[in-house]
Amino acid sequence: MKKNIVLILSMLLISSMFLSMFYVALFGKEETVEEGLADQTGKNLQQNLRINISKEPSTLHPGLAADPTSISVLLQTFEGLTRIDLWGQTVNAAAKVVKISEDQKTYTFTLRDAKWSNGDPVIAKDFEYAWKWALDPSNHSNSAYQLYYIEGAREFNNGKGSANNVGVKAIDDKTLEVKLVNPTPYFLELTALPTYFPINSIVAEENPKWASELGVYSSNGPFKMTEWLHNERIVLKKSDNYWDLGPVKLKSITMFMVDDPISELSMFEKGELDWAGSPIGHMPIDGVQEFVDVEMLNSQSVEGNYIYQLNNSVEPFNNVNMRKAFALAINRKEIIDSIAKLGLTPATAIVPPTLIPENDKGYFKDYDVKNAKEYLQKGLEELGHTEASELPPITLSVNTNEGHEEIALAIQKMWNENLGVNVTLNNSSGKENSDNIQILDYEVAETGWIGEFNDPYHFLKMYGDSNSINNSTGWENNDFRSLLLQAQNETDENKRLEILKKAEDVLMSDMPVIPIYFYSNYWLQNEDLQGVAISGLSHIQFKWAYFEKKQN
Repeated sequence: MKKNIVLILSMLLISSMFLSMFYVALFGKEETVEEGLADQTGKNLQQNLRINISKEPSTLHPGLAADPTSISVLLQTFEGLTRIDLWGQTVNAAAKVVKISEDQKTYTFTLRDAKWSNGDPVIAKDFEYAWKWALDPSNHSNSAYQLYYIEGAREFNNGKGSANNVGVKAIDDKTLEVKLVNPTPYFLELTALPTYFPINSIVAEENPKWASELGVYSSNGPFKMTEWLHNERIVLKKSDNYWDLGPVKLKSITMFMVDDPISELSMFEKGELDWAGSPIGHMPIDGVQEFVDVEMLNSQSVEGNYIYQLNNSVEPFNNVNMRKAFALAINRKEIIDSIAKLGLTPATAIVPPTLIPENDKGYFKDYDVKNAKEYLQKGLEELGHTEASELPPITLSVNTNEGHEEIALAIQKMWNENLGVNVTLNNSSGKENSDNIQILDYEVAETGWIGEFNDPYHFLKMYGDSNSINNSTGWENNDFRSLLLQAQNETDENKRLEILKKAEDVLMSDMPVIPIYFYSNYWLQNEDLQGVAISGLSHIQFKWAYFEKKQN
């Protein structure tokens, strides 16, 4: 359940002459708090946050960051034209004013007065430079596709166009013009993503390796990096050059890199961490039950799904009835209750119910063995078989990390008992599993998807083209692709949503992938820590975070 946290700070000051007390509201002010906020006893609560990010970020370059760890760091140190605020709303950030053309395809951003951590002014060229850098195919950005909404972006990134034809232009230092391919109602939400962050063009042009060298690293967010001890810790300090210092109460954030869930939980219990668990760290599922019992464990729905991907180009998954049989023979509730646990929701749809509420019920009944067997028999006949035993063993590829193997063993047993099929497990590292999926070197594979923006289209578009980087199923459907195209060009939000629902109907009727459950984040936090913002996309921000002694 999403939690709205009311951000109200007050500091109790005692007059040494008259012993009178009064409150001073700090929210929205520009002054800094060097000595921490005082609690009722007068003891300073030092505003120094300690968290665990589990591992070394793969990169701290906004144009290259694609993994959750890198993104979690960048969300503290950088800022885009917009930002998702404490209440989940998209608000202006580096942009002071946004104007949208009548056809909803041209955005004009007027930048506010802001500075980089080194004191350089943030200018429109910094955005144009950053976006074109990510799109330049020679830079090999895995997240460049997020910019494809911009005119000419896809062509440039694919080597079929030039940077000059990309629809982003710095008109002057304060004005950025962006031209889109189609109306994109969620574009302002996209500009809050790291791929859309600016880069200090002065620094980057002088030193192409700026993002890996602490001495020249330049950022424009509420915190700046002051220490980067690889594979051990990153230290961030409040940036005095940030334009909106008022809400920033934390003096520092220390990010440890301890890649062991049991150790992370132990550090929290010993008071060495102020936060343990997702979305920035990991905790052992079996180790947190005691916190569930005393209602200390926090949880929040995530706009993401855990699925089993099917290779639709090989038997038996080239047959729709076989795909449905395998989907209906899974007992999702049992998996969640006995293995995954912690507030997860069985998924019988692709789009999370936070985006389409009807998907709480989904498209089929969970664990419907009767219908699964009927689909199985139809599929076997269409493939020229009479019994499931005639099928060759089916290989289920599994990432060995984070309990995936335990879930796979349970599903292996369900498919064997309910369908009579022989299933073998292929355990591999997460990277190897992902690489094999990309080249269709698998039969069934576990995978997951966390949304990049709050829109049903995001969860459907990846299946629109068999050549899409995220559609490694071999499945393609002309009706589905046509509906997605209609949705792209529809400016009426209600009509657009109905079109997307029809598209999901087509997808779930063909069942190229099997939904298992919708994700949730779960974590423990210092009882005095408040104002942490976690979006439905699993993005965490500490801009508004602070420590304040709770009332007894």
